[in-house]
Amino acid sequence: MENVSGKKVLITGGSSGIGKATAKMLIQHGAIVSITGRDKEKLENVASEINAIPIHLDVSKYNSIAVKVLDAFHSMKGIDVLINNAGIGEFARLEDVKISQFEKIFSTNVFGLTMLTQEVAKFFKTQQHGSIINIGSSAATAGFPSGSVYCASKFALRGLTECWRHELRRENIRVMLINPSEVTTAFNNKKRLERDNEPKKLTPDEIAHAIVSAIRMDDRGFIPELNVWATNPF
Repeated sequence: MENVSGKKVLITGGSSGIGKATAKMLIQHGAIVSITGRDKEKLENVASEINAIPIHLDVSKYNSIAVKVLDAFHSMKGIDVLINNAGIGEFARLEDVKISQFEKIFSTNVFGLTMLTQEVAKFFKTQQHGSIINIGSSAATAGFPSGSVYCASKFALRGLTECWRHELRRENIRVMLINPSEVTTAFNNKKRLERDNEPKKLTPDEIAHAIVSAIRMDDRGFIPELNVWATNPF
C-alpha cells in the first residue's frame, strides 16, 4: 500500500462536503493539496483552516480552466492526483424539465469536468503516471423520479470514466469512479449550508476514506468503480 505523504492532489469543489473532508484527510496524511471553489472568500477561509492551497475556479467557466490548472501545478510543483468532486443538481419531472436545466448541470458536471481533466491529463501523460478519481453518485447507476437532469449528468460521467480508463491505462494513468449514495452535505442547498449529520446517513468522512484508500493502493492496481452505500438508511 502506498503512502500518500508528498502526493500532490488537486480537488475541485474542495471548500465543503466531500471535497473538504477528503482534502483534510489527505493533508493529515502528509499530502500537498490544492482545492478549488466558486466562492473566493469561503475557499480561502477553508484553505487556511485545513492548510490547503486555494485555487479560485468555477469549472463551468471553461476559458479559465487551463490557467487555473497551471496555477495548481506550479503551486504544488506537480500534480499526482485529480479528484473531480465539483458538482451541482437540478431536479424536475419529465413534464417540467427544461433545456436550460440540462445546460446548467452539464456545464459543471460534464463539460467543465472534461475540460479540466483534459488539462491535467497532459501532465499525467508527460510524467507517465497519475490518478483521476471522478466522484459520481448512486444516480450514475439508477434513475429516480425527477432525476432526469442530474442522473443524465452522472450517467454521462460514468461513460466518460469508462472511455478515459481505456484511453489512459497504457500510460500508467488510473481512472476511477466513486459513487456515493446520499451524503449529508450542502449539495442542492441554494445557500450552500451544510446539513447536520444523520445517524443512518453517510457523512463526507466515509467518502473521503474511500477516496484516500483508492489512492493508497499500489500503482500496479486500481479500483475501476466503487459504490459506497449507507448500511441501513431507512
